[in-house]
Amino acid sequence: MRRPAVIPLLLVLGLAAMPAMARPHRVVSLNLCADALVLRLADRADVQSVTWLARDPENSVVAAEAASVPVNRGLAEEVAALDPDLVVVGAFTPRGTVALLRRLGMPLLELGVPESLDGIRAQIRQMAAALGQAERGEQMIAAMDGRLAAVRSPASPPLAVVLRPNGFTAGRSSLVDEILRRAGVRNLAAERGLEAYGEIPLETVALAGVRLLILNQPENGAPSLGEAMLDHPILAALPGLRVVRVPSRLWTCGGPEVAEAAALIADAAREATGEGR
Repeated sequence: MRRPAVIPLLLVLGLAAMPAMARPHRVVSLNLCADALVLRLADRADVQSVTWLARDPENSVVAAEAASVPVNRGLAEEVAALDPDLVVVGAFTPRGTVALLRRLGMPLLELGVPESLDGIRAQIRQMAAALGQAERGEQMIAAMDGRLAAVRSPASPPLAVVLRPNGFTAGRSSLVDEILRRAGVRNLAAERGLEAYGEIPLETVALAGVRLLILNQPENGAPSLGEAMLDHPILAALPGLRVVRVPSRLWTCGGPEVAEAAALIADAAREATGEGR
């Protein structure tokens, strides 16, 4: 005999009776984005290992913090040898590694990819709760929100576009689009109906009258197709085009540092519209 009302109630009562999860003291991260949260939310003594990428100042916001922490190459055997009580993986952690860790009975926390500012807040809370550091999580969120509130948007939003190699860009329903809106600029890709991520022709960029070109790389970074776009005759002919470079470490992972990306874009947008700083 089915008891649809009783079973959920029993599950709720059972969960309520369970003790709170103990704070982990042997944490291993197998994802660069997870590294950034683990190193800023957990006690240093509780972090056993983060990825080797965490020490790369070009792509990591916690390179200084990671310098004193052992690193791993994302191998399941490395993790097993550490006997962790929490392993944090990401959406792009090799599925074979994740499956093997599950078979070994490792306690896993898998982080997704935030697609909005609310998604970032939710992920920070998820990570903080798993680490037993809920208060630090709320402090991190408050700091991000305070920085976003301090962003000075231009009075007249200029038309902007984010260009990555091969004309790759971000449209509606993406975290990048929300950051652009918080910075006070119009997103060409979103206005042209592009959903999430895709490609946009340079001809479209030129004919639309874009005022702000946003590159996802540093000024002195390695040569790339994204940088080569700046030499294209179509872009060179655009009057008053301003280029702003947003380091990938500020918004690739979708962490609290996106507020800094918004501030950089807003500053460039005010200069592009003649409002200065």
